[in-house]
Amino acid sequence: MPDPMRLVQAYNQSAATLNLLRGFATGGYASLQRVMKWNLGFMDKSDKGDAYLEVAKCVDEAIAFMVACGLDENTPIMNEPSTTYDCSGHMLWCGERTRQLDGAHVEFMRGIGNPIGIKVSDKMDPSQLVSLVATLNPGNVPGRLTVIVRMGAAKVRANLPKLIEAVRDSGQKVTWVCDPMHGNTESVANYKTRRFDNIRAEVEAFFDVHEELGSVPGGIHLEMTGDDITECHGGGSSIDEADLNSRYHTHCDPRLNAEQALEMAFDVASRLAKRKERMNQVVEPAIM
Repeated sequence: MPDPMRLVQAYNQSAATLNLLRGFATGGYASLQRVMKWNLGFMDKSDKGDAYLEVAKCVDEAIAFMVACGLDENTPIMNEPSTTYDCSGHMLWCGERTRQLDGAHVEFMRGIGNPIGIKVSDKMDPSQLVSLVATLNPGNVPGRLTVIVRMGAAKVRANLPKLIEAVRDSGQKVTWVCDPMHGNTESVANYKTRRFDNIRAEVEAFFDVHEELGSVPGGIHLEMTGDDITECHGGGSSIDEADLNSRYHTHCDPRLNAEQALEMAFDVASRLAKRKERMNQVVEPAIM
């Protein structure tokens, strides 16, 4: 077990380092206009010194041109480092257990420029969601934030409308995505599984709620594979309890197999087609 005092020491050192870097970044040390002063003496003894000075000279000339165009030391982009991005994953999100306003995950995510997600369940209070969205997207930039709903088929209709209305009333811009997998997990015959009918029911409820409120269903998150597995109940492949142990390959969460995934895709496509048809309908004016 880690020594608690060492963990506290590591935290203090990390905090001090971040504060120092923050001071440098916002105090002018990161200014591109200081590029000729960034050699710190060590470049004099480096065999790369001449190459560095050549690059620095080019940057200096570019800066002089930008100043002539009106961008001077009072322009923030000239003095502060550019936006930081986390390249460790294609879609970063904070989950049901890691989205506390004063938590480390939220603190980290509000400092990066990636599009990010928030997973919410029926436990999410509407006012808390509004506060969380404001913290992670203070500029209210469209496309920055995705709210991933994972409530379970039986809870979407009662809980999702309150969240949508609260966010809409606050003027915040988010993308709403349905995750029908995680809220419908259950244990059957000692296997962690999900029932296809429940997954489909949650997707249907998600679309119904948005249709009733006039909001936009922005996407669906599914865990699936092209392999012929038996991890989720039901669907066209008619997997039942006795089939689970035949090709249960996941080491974490149960996934839809290829046939189940295609069935879900066709269901969603059919729903979208009907929605588009309704939106395109033109009511002929009555002739008086």
